[in-house]
Amino acid sequence: QVQLVESGGDLVEPGGSLRLSCAASGFTFRFTAMSWYRQAPGKEREFVARISSTGVTTNYADSVKGRFTISRHNTKNTLYLQMNSLKPEDTAVYYCYANTAGFGSWGQGTQVTVSA
Repeated sequence: QVQLVESGGDLVEPGGSLRLSCAASGFTFRFTAMSWYRQAPGKEREFVARISSTGVTTNYADSVKGRFTISRHNTKNTLYLQMNSLKPEDTAVYYCYANTAGFGSWGQGTQVTVSA
């Protein structure tokens, strides 16, 4: 059974930093590309970043490019999202996502709030 558990969300001031983690289990993590999405209040869930199974290839939404970094530790079965220079518009629930054998799985999400 696929399980994805996010953590690391918090209240942070504009310009601050946070690192989110996603602990994965129930599938072969090291062979699976992983993604982060986010959903702000009243808005649709949107893509944030993606990383290939080896970590060699990454992709980012234009809105976070240059500020966020996605990474992974395949021995620890953990996905990360380093978020720097946070803005109020980054406020959202952040979800990790895995597509295993054509079936998509989501974590429960972690709340990030950027506010003075």
